[in-house]
Amino acid sequence: MFSAPMRRGAGTRSAVLAGIAALAIAGCGSGARQDAGEPSGNFPVQVTTASFPTFQRLAQHTRMVISVRNVGTKTIPNLAVTICNTTCSYPAPVGEGTSVAAFAQYLNQAGLASHSRPVWVVERPPGLCGYSCVNGGAGANVSAAANTWQGGQLRPGQTATFRWGLTAVAPGKFVVAWEIAAGIYGKAKAVLPGGGLPHGSFAVNIARAPAQSYVNDKGQVVQVQ
Repeated sequence: MFSAPMRRGAGTRSAVLAGIAALAIAGCGSGARQDAGEPSGNFPVQVTTASFPTFQRLAQHTRMVISVRNVGTKTIPNLAVTICNTTCSYPAPVGEGTSVAAFAQYLNQAGLASHSRPVWVVERPPGLCGYSCVNGGAGANVSAAANTWQGGQLRPGQTATFRWGLTAVAPGKFVVAWEIAAGIYGKAKAVLPGGGLPHGSFAVNIARAPAQSYVNDKGQVVQVQ
């Protein structure tokens, strides 16, 4: 199950803005702003699918799927989904939001170069599986924004689907939050028909006992559900 999208207070900003605020400023003090071509405004959307198994096992292969439909009259400039730890609200407590990598948790231990530790390994990121995907990278739809995948333009009436192929590598209870944006620079905002922010979360329990599997007569590895 996923939490129903809710309207947020005026003092709360999108996690996408936190991750890419610096990108909107031209480097070296010259050149055009990187957000110059992104239109401003609200773009109505409907989240038609948001699924992720709430009970999983170590080494189990699962899929997280989020589908978004453009229910407005304008083309969305660059539909994007941000994945956060526990919450996508900004500012978020230490270790939450986009302060760790997508599908990761915060390891509170002194002396670490990085406090981000994976809960899931992303085996198949959204987008076409090109060079990055084949070599274990973030995939064709990755963006410069923290924990964000972009799907490009979405015309009125069209639906875009983001799919992640994941494998659980840490036991415990976790909350994976997600948030939809109409662009990665914060000027184009995705909104629900009622005006709220399209977002939600999955509460997932990963059992320590690993998933069981076997090889069938065709030589395929099949996981026991």
